[in-house]
Amino acid sequence: MARTTSSSTGGPSAPRNRTPQPLPRRRRTFGDFVKAFLAFVALAALVFGVPGALAVAVGWPLPGGMPSLDWLQQEITVGTFINVLTVVVWLAWAQFTACVLVEVKAALSGVGMPGRVPGAGGSQLLARQLVAALLLVGATAASFAPGLSQFGQSLEGNQKPASAASAQQTPGGLFGQEQAQSAASAVAEQAEQAAAHAGSSAKDGDTKYYRIQPPEGRHHDSMWEIAERHLGDGRRYKEIYQLNKDREQPDGSRLSEASLIRPGWIMEMPADAHGGELVEMPDEAPKVSQDVKEQISDYAKSGDHQQGGGQQGGGSQEQGGSGSGSGSGDRDTAHITIPEQRPSESGKGKQEVPVASSGNESEGFSFGLPEALIGAPLLAAGLLGALGRRRRHALWQSAMGAVGGRRGMEPPTPTGGAADVQDALLVGADPEGVRLLDLSLRGLAAALAEESRALPTVYAAWLSNGDLHLQLAQPAGRPPAPWQLGQDQTFWMLARTDAERYEEVETAAPYPGLVSLGTLDDSRLLLNLEAVPGVVSLSGTEADRAAVFASVAAELATNGWSDRMTITLVGFGQDLTPLAPNRLRHLDDIEALIETMDAETRQRRGALGAAGHDSVLTGRTGPAQHTRWAPHLVLLAAVPTGDDAVKLAELAADASRLGIGYLVGTESGDLPGAAWEMEITPEGKLLAPLLGLELEAQALPEAQQRAVVELFVDADPGEGGTASSGSGRTGVTPPFLVDVTEQGRPAVYARLVGTYEIIGLETPDGERSPLMHEALALLLLHREGVHPRVLSSALWPRGVTEDVRDALIDRLREWLGTEPDGSPRLRADRSGRLTLAKSVVSDLDVLRSLYHEATQGRGANSRAVRGRMLTDALVLVRGPLLADRPRGRYAWLTHEIIDAQLPLLVADIGLALSEFHLEKQRAEKAIEALNASLNSAPGDERLWNELLRATHAVGDPARLQQVAADLVARSGARGVPPRTEALLDELLPTWRSGLSAVS
Repeated sequence: MARTTSSSTGGPSAPRNRTPQPLPRRRRTFGDFVKAFLAFVALAALVFGVPGALAVAVGWPLPGGMPSLDWLQQEITVGTFINVLTVVVWLAWAQFTACVLVEVKAALSGVGMPGRVPGAGGSQLLARQLVAALLLVGATAASFAPGLSQFGQSLEGNQKPASAASAQQTPGGLFGQEQAQSAASAVAEQAEQAAAHAGSSAKDGDTKYYRIQPPEGRHHDSMWEIAERHLGDGRRYKEIYQLNKDREQPDGSRLSEASLIRPGWIMEMPADAHGGELVEMPDEAPKVSQDVKEQISDYAKSGDHQQGGGQQGGGSQEQGGSGSGSGSGDRDTAHITIPEQRPSESGKGKQEVPVASSGNESEGFSFGLPEALIGAPLLAAGLLGALGRRRRHALWQSAMGAVGGRRGMEPPTPTGGAADVQDALLVGADPEGVRLLDLSLRGLAAALAEESRALPTVYAAWLSNGDLHLQLAQPAGRPPAPWQLGQDQTFWMLARTDAERYEEVETAAPYPGLVSLGTLDDSRLLLNLEAVPGVVSLSGTEADRAAVFASVAAELATNGWSDRMTITLVGFGQDLTPLAPNRLRHLDDIEALIETMDAETRQRRGALGAAGHDSVLTGRTGPAQHTRWAPHLVLLAAVPTGDDAVKLAELAADASRLGIGYLVGTESGDLPGAAWEMEITPEGKLLAPLLGLELEAQALPEAQQRAVVELFVDADPGEGGTASSGSGRTGVTPPFLVDVTEQGRPAVYARLVGTYEIIGLETPDGERSPLMHEALALLLLHREGVHPRVLSSALWPRGVTEDVRDALIDRLREWLGTEPDGSPRLRADRSGRLTLAKSVVSDLDVLRSLYHEATQGRGANSRAVRGRMLTDALVLVRGPLLADRPRGRYAWLTHEIIDAQLPLLVADIGLALSEFHLEKQRAEKAIEALNASLNSAPGDERLWNELLRATHAVGDPARLQQVAADLVARSGARGVPPRTEALLDELLPTWRSGLSAVS
């Protein structure tokens, strides 16, 4: 609970002010009616009299038809001047009339500040005063204008950018505080104007106050509810916030965030506020205690005019003071706020979105990329990493299972929407950010375990300028180094520079339920679904809800900061299971879900009690790590009925302690037991009004869902064998073949396997040479083409502007030169992707072509050709791919599967050449070929098995025993694979007893 003092609460005997206090109504005076009448006359004269007078006195000032050139040579008369002035007056009248209409609409609606009419200035201010005076005798006037006494002040002078101080304290906004950019919106303008004049224009008797009430059960006061009760619209909470922002409260702290308010605080209310819980000045509120009267009186003297420019310096400290109220130990509610922004170190923080895009991607190219995935770096990194693992697994599975024929080396090349989605994943992914997040969380868990401290409950994590902020459910003391306290006791912060010093630790993932919901300016929110005290509801249209559910499911299924979990999908996601079959499961209906979760809830509750744990968190650190409670996250997109909703609420009441989280879809937003209510709008905003949440939602639309799933299905060797298509499979041609005859000499030849060398081009300028070499390597490894945004993302992971990217492409095109027919060797295909001419090749292209030609081309029918080509191919292998690449560059290779493809290709070549030699009983030649292949693929079981057979063919048991000893030493703790062990038993039955003699 937030700490309070007697001065803040009025002492133990102070009343809580829950009894409605009637407000004396201000009676309309005769002067009010006079002002309204005069305003009506003025408006009638200006709106209706001016055009009538112009029509009668002057008539239509413009020519009746198209003027001829002779008209320009006519003499300028007095009538000409009168006509010109008449046009000006007509324009001024039209502008003033527009102002009147805008002001009348705003006055009658009673919500928000009227929009500005372009160039109106004083005209709109005059219209505002006249309309206000006219409506002064009605209920709307009190909230509409400060009064006729301010006529003559400039409109601009009445509006103060009150969001400036807030923008300096936070990275662009907060969870419950208006964003800095919203200062230009209509509602914020009205709130700022009201706050600017609160101390000078309002009389004491007209100013109303509200005292924040203590919580009752699960209910806590919020500004949204206060505005809804007393202003008629919850969206007007911003007006209350602006009136009271940074003003000192009775307990000495200040209001700095709209979602952080404490019992006992006093809120000045807009003039049109109404309702029984409001009080006016102390003398007019006899039922309020004397202590509270003094507090209200002191608070009234601390208006906006008293604060001056001192907000900037004390913002951080006072925000920390008020923030402690958010860390209440009350688990029935959760206040989520954005952390304070720590100044970045020389702008070195990694950007959330790797590539800056300042213009229309369609300019110069035929399409853009799916922005939803580009703007979701953690989701993109998870999907890309999982896709890479799936493709590597497919390669090894097909390789180890190959009998007779060879398996393929290339996954199928995506086309259409799948190609665009793959490019978007490459552009948007932030694998380094995922790695640091995982290291940071596990490092924190390990440090707490060393200190015998339990993991604190974390409601949310914020990634802001590369730093990680954890928001705790309640204060948990000082965090272990290098973690630091954030803006208050409920924030633990880790700077990116400290996270980079973390090393791998053997500990369970502490917060696997964290999942991205969206962004607020430069900060990304990850909600811990596992820790929410109840159900999280999501309302909106069915399609919008489905996109958010799919994003949450995909990230939970593929993220890199969790070990194991169960994700149950109901009402959607039948097609998402290929992303992670071991994590995702789909249930048919809500009835099956309730039955399943009821049994699991009882099982977990009993297991926790038997183990003596308070929650699943105590089973993830310390001596109890053997009880690693994996989270179970339920994503229910189908809208439950009333009875089902009540059952879910009962199941979720204790879910956070058990490691179970619920995200449930609803149409109305009213769901029983919902701890947090969220809404996804058609504009892509994720809103939680009671908490003031307004994020740019992270979503995965249906078309992109299908494309992502297509990538995973095509990579799965079990799905029709599509992933096995490649160079080694009979009848299948590699995507790019090189003419390996003498007539096929390339114009540009790059050696990538081993030391990077380029033949046929001049070396570029010293400073640009590494960048251009890297760009060429990327293009050579992707003969199908590279999207310009993928290229720029690979070369500049922190982001780059389009002009810099395009300048590099132009220099690269100039460097590569042209073909004999004048066409450039670097060109763009119909889809806008950059491709290389066939005259630009790499040794990897030649390696693939030689193997294909030897096994499926001319070498298939000619033993001499096959032997020569396989030998030539093995000679090309000079080491690992790009062996001398500079440190810090070529980070994009982590997304590639070439590191798995190349060793398998070399192994295939070695196996084929060994078979070629063994056919003629040339065992030594076969052993030589196998040893050469083992240098590039030391872990390939097939090579070791063939080496054992070739060595056995030599007829030297001692030599075979030495090979067996080397194999056992390489196998390490894993031991010899079963197939190899069986082969050793057949070829050398005494190999086990001979190991000690050899060692």
